[in-house]
Amino acid sequence: MIYRKRKACKATYSFPVLGRGNNQKAAEEGKFRKKMLKFSVVLFFAILATSTCKKDRCLEGGIHKPRPSPEPDMHECTLYSESSCCYANFTEQLAHSPVSKVSNVYWNRCGSLSKSCEDYMKKIECFYQCSPHAADWMNSNYTAAIDFVPLCQNFCDDWYEACKNDSTCIRSWITDWEWDDNGENHCKNECIPYNKMYANATDMCQSMWGDSFKVSNSSCLCLQMNEKDAVAIKYLSSENSESACRRKLRKTELRKEKKGEETLVFEIL
Repeated sequence: MIYRKRKACKATYSFPVLGRGNNQKAAEEGKFRKKMLKFSVVLFFAILATSTCKKDRCLEGGIHKPRPSPEPDMHECTLYSESSCCYANFTEQLAHSPVSKVSNVYWNRCGSLSKSCEDYMKKIECFYQCSPHAADWMNSNYTAAIDFVPLCQNFCDDWYEACKNDSTCIRSWITDWEWDDNGENHCKNECIPYNKMYANATDMCQSMWGDSFKVSNSSCLCLQMNEKDAVAIKYLSSENSESACRRKLRKTELRKEKKGEETLVFEIL
């Protein structure tokens, strides 16, 4: 808000001049209205630009794009193909299983991940590298990082179940690796099963990537790294968001169920 100093009032006396005062007052009011109209227009476009910039941005990591744009030729992370913060060629390294290395980080320091566990690791990698919404949780001090992205409890439960028998040598992928002169990661400790490293699903989701993720108390206003995220993101910052989110999600599910039934009938015919 801009504050302007008020001029001190001075007592003045004058005799009214018929006609002149009314015209002068009308002219001044007209000028004031024009100024306010200009101010309103400028303010509108300033708000519009701010809103657009907030949505139309990516994290500022080494391989992130300046702005999200379509990437129709993605090999993985296709959830974000219509508006992606990563280039299609980045996803080539995720396209084959087992994944051994992404950028300069090895995933197989304790052996190759199981296919089910690897699929969840890919979901997290795709969100961080490619999602146009990741920047909504940008770390204010380090703009390549994210803070406290809300994950659904059921997503974390399924992720933990998929990885519990795989092995890892680190608790945090952010801080616990030992890095050599070539920028490659190595274990500092022995490999143990995920279910020994993490007490439960919540512990895993809130520890593996430092403060990047948190487990939400809501079953709707949270991310699952699938098409339902669009509904959650829409309502995360709105009033009465929980109930509105649930209604919208239910309508979406019913629409899909109906579409599936129509497809099934068509196939039978």
